[in-house]
Amino acid sequence: MVTKGTDRLKAESIHRILEKVQRGQLTPDAGVDQLRHLPFEDLGFAKVDHHRTLRVGMPEVIFAQGKSATQVAEIFFRLTKHGNNVLATRVIANQFEAVKKKVRRAQYLREARAIVLHLDATLYGKGRIAVVCAGTSDIPVAEEAVVTAELMGNEVERLYDVGVAGIHRLLANRKSLTQARVIIVCAGMEGALPSVVGGLVGVPVIAVPTSVGYGAAFDGLAALLGMMNSCASNVSVVNIDNGFGAGYVASLINRL
Repeated sequence: MVTKGTDRLKAESIHRILEKVQRGQLTPDAGVDQLRHLPFEDLGFAKVDHHRTLRVGMPEVIFAQGKSATQVAEIFFRLTKHGNNVLATRVIANQFEAVKKKVRRAQYLREARAIVLHLDATLYGKGRIAVVCAGTSDIPVAEEAVVTAELMGNEVERLYDVGVAGIHRLLANRKSLTQARVIIVCAGMEGALPSVVGGLVGVPVIAVPTSVGYGAAFDGLAALLGMMNSCASNVSVVNIDNGFGAGYVASLINRL
């Protein structure tokens, strides 16, 4: 059943594509090709959601884990046709090799385990997002958050290796923390850092537990429970190692 909301989204999509053709940003043939794939493009193994930008303000992101290299490459290639930045997360090397054959400008960010393509340099965020991590071992998760937030059109500042074991390192960055509009804090072990940061600032703090720690850390479960029981009222929590989720939510907050 087609709803009025669906009809409105289709009308907005058509209007947007026609405007791009009029401005010379798309050829007529390319415009027709995009119209052909509204609201999604069925590849057989995947239905690529080209309407997501209109619905939620952010394009679809590829979760590469569990997909074949061929599947990742084909989805990535199809997403490049709509002028938005493209992001694939949890990528391994052979998936990037397949993407690179189809999209020469794609970049592999090894530490973030991500493939990116920058097509839109517009800054949509109203302020700066600070991404903080407790230790060097937490950097891969923090980098996933950074890459996500940057591709969603935000200015991002990194504050790394400032955990509670050396609290003076965090306090030395207090000015940067107070200037941020949203803060993402990644920590493993006992997961105490988000509570400390939350007590220093008056903005939303998104806590990301990481699977870093010794035996009783239970692959991040100890940090997750610690963060969920934070006494700082401005702290919210995403799942273990979910840097992408934190970067995405931070982007939404920063656009308000």
